[in-house]
Amino acid sequence: MNDGAYILGLTGSIGMGKSTTAEFFRAAGVPVWDADASVHKLYNKGGAGVQAIKALVPTAIKEGAVDRGALRQAILNDDGLLTRIEDVVHPLVSADRQGFLTANSDEPLVVCDIPLLFETHADKWLDGVLVVTADEVVQRQRVMDREGMTHEVFETILAKQTPDAEKRQRADYLIDTGLGLDHAQAEVLSLIERLKGK
Repeated sequence: MNDGAYILGLTGSIGMGKSTTAEFFRAAGVPVWDADASVHKLYNKGGAGVQAIKALVPTAIKEGAVDRGALRQAILNDDGLLTRIEDVVHPLVSADRQGFLTANSDEPLVVCDIPLLFETHADKWLDGVLVVTADEVVQRQRVMDREGMTHEVFETILAKQTPDAEKRQRADYLIDTGLGLDHAQAEVLSLIERLKGK
């Protein structure tokens, strides 16, 4: 737990507007740590995750970086591989996050953008959790508009995520992005004011 900053976790199922919401926080000057970006950094050339993955899946390393397509294929072909990868990558991600929190400990508020927040039990160490949500029809439309997305892939991703209804129940704060971007941004600014006072 950080002594200084209020650590707000940000999460939401696919297509709920989490990345857009994170950008609203950034635009308002709130430091945001992004779990996905951290993994990308670890998997890039020279990243700490490259050697860890190389030891498990040598074929997933191309030109000194992790080839995510090759890694995905290897995971599909080996049931236990994802768990072994998580065992080596999660500590690296945690170290990156801790570095961010230390660097921003003087801030009144920081945000940790974590797609699988409840799935990885991150709510145990956060000060509060903001869940972004939207109507199921809006969610499906947003996701299906993404390049290369299929109904099968969408359903597979959804199956791995805590259901939206459960996320809403466990949230400390909720923002419905289905009500429009202006509404969501206003909600973010209002929440920032509330949390900075904590």
